[in-house]
Order: sequence, then structure tokens, then C-alpha cells
Amino acid sequence: MKRVTGVLLLLGILTAAQAQQKKRVAVLNFDYATVQSGVSAMFGTNKDVGKGISDLLVDKLVQDGVYSVIERNQLDQVLAEQNFSNSDRADPNTAAKIARVLGVDAIIIGSITQFGRDDHKTDIGGGALGNVTGRFGLGGVRKTQSTAVVQITARMINTSTAEILASCTAKNEASRSGTGILGSGGSVYGPEAGAGIDMSAKNFADTILGEATTKTVQDLARQLEAKAGAMPVEVISLAGQVADVSPDGTIIINIGSKAGLKVGDQLSVKRKVRDVRDPATGKILRSISDTVGSIAVTEVEETSAVGKFSGSGTAKVGDLVANK
Repeated sequence: MKRVTGVLLLLGILTAAQAQQKKRVAVLNFDYATVQSGVSAMFGTNKDVGKGISDLLVDKLVQDGVYSVIERNQLDQVLAEQNFSNSDRADPNTAAKIARVLGVDAIIIGSITQFGRDDHKTDIGGGALGNVTGRFGLGGVRKTQSTAVVQITARMINTSTAEILASCTAKNEASRSGTGILGSGGSVYGPEAGAGIDMSAKNFADTILGEATTKTVQDLARQLEAKAGAMPVEVISLAGQVADVSPDGTIIINIGSKAGLKVGDQLSVKRKVRDVRDPATGKILRSISDTVGSIAVTEVEETSAVGKFSGSGTAKVGDLVANK
């Protein structure tokens, strides 16, 4: 029984350690300027397929569990606060700035370079009559093969330097006979084809275009996950102070993402006891501090952060916070 308990405890420790080692990433909406005119023609109106691709990629990365991916609403809030336009989403320097505000290790940006149809129609038999009049000749058969093609390029950007850590490209096709790429038969260019489209919905996934999109996103996710080891391990020295303490143990500190702080970081809370001075010059040689507890960081902004305090004592405004 003791051996089983020990094994379970060890597995719990390993799982917690693996969770802490996960790199935190954010995924911006993909740029789709290259295919925008085709998208508008296909759906009858402009659709932000870049957001749809981004949402699918986030779902896949979360499902696979190689990275810790920030929530969509947190990303949208930062984008709104920083007033970043859609045209900025593919710029590595802008992406790195967004990543620093979010407190992530890296940010993923990308572009959709192909998104649409590549159809082939073949008249088989029927003689010259079919070729001249556009009708089927006697015994003629028209074979319609609809093919959807999707190609996406993604780049993983270093938060600190805006360096491109990885560049990946995925392309896939899907084909069926006798149906359009967004439905069963008929033209896909009518306005009804794109009404209320949701790329994560089953009715889109079941289309030819949805099949090609899903395959491409899955390939892209696998490539990005394979690059997880390329992300640098940075040891950042963090030092700040407690700025506010709530009765429920919530603490606000005066350092944030600009200093390298991230959600999930654990910080020590220390209280200075005294300064040790040089008896000859009066210069402070070092400060003596006692540890009163720790903070688990739950929210991060550029110059501040929020965390939950735990410890035998009580945190006070002015207490020091630093790496454990």
C-alpha cells in the first residue's frame, strides 16, 4: 500500500513539473489579405477566415497539450487596450510587443496563402455535339471533381527579441465528385453559402473546404509542437514590492510583463528586518530579510500583477517580492 501511495505521489509531482515546464504561447488572428478577394467571392461577403484558422489552431494546440495557450478573451482585451490594428498582426516586432504585455514565452503569427477551390470538369464521350453546344452528346458523361486547397504559413516569435524561432508551412487538398466545396451540389458562390459560417462547427468540417482546412491546421500544429525545444530557456531575475493587500489574500505587486513576469510564476514575499552597514563608511553592505510567504501570480499587466498570497504570516504593503 505504501509503495502504491509513493508511486502515485511521484506521478503527481512529475505531472506538476511537466505542467510548469510548458511554454506559454498566444496565437494572433492569421492574416488573409492574399485570399480576401477570393473569400468574398466564395461567401458573397467578406469573412474573417484568419480568425477562424487561429481558433482552430488554438483548439488543436490545447488538445495536444505541448504548449500552454492563453485564452482568447485575454488576447482580445490586450489587443483592444493596445489599439493594435489587423494590419499589425503579421509584423514580428508588433507581435513581440503584444507577447510581452501578455506575459507569454512566444507568440504565433501567420498568413493564409491559399483558401478556396481548384475544380476540374471532364466531358467523357458524347462526340462533337457536346463540345459544340455545351450539351451532353448521346451517351456523354460529365464528371465534376471539386477540390479545395488550403495553405497556411505560421511563425513563432521570440517575446524578447522579435526573432523568428520557427517558420512552418502546411498545405492540403480535399476532393469529392459531384459537390461544391462548401456543400452538397450547386454553386458555393451564393450568399447563403457563407451565412453564419463557423469553422469549428461540424457542418463546416464536413465540407470539402472544411476537410482541407482541418488537415492543414493539424499539420501546422504538429510542426509548431515539434519546435517547442527551439524556444530558449530564460532565467529572469524578478524583484519588486507589494503595492496592495486585500483581506482575502489577493495581492497587487509593482512589477509585470515588462519585467518578464508571467501568469503561473511563484514569487517569495520577504520583509526586511534590518540593514547591515559598513562600520567605517556607513554604506549598506546587505539587507537581512525574513520570508513571510509566497505569491502565485494569476494576472499580469505591463507594470503590475495580481496574485494569491499563502503563508504563515500576513503580507504588507512595501514587502519585497522576488524569485523563489
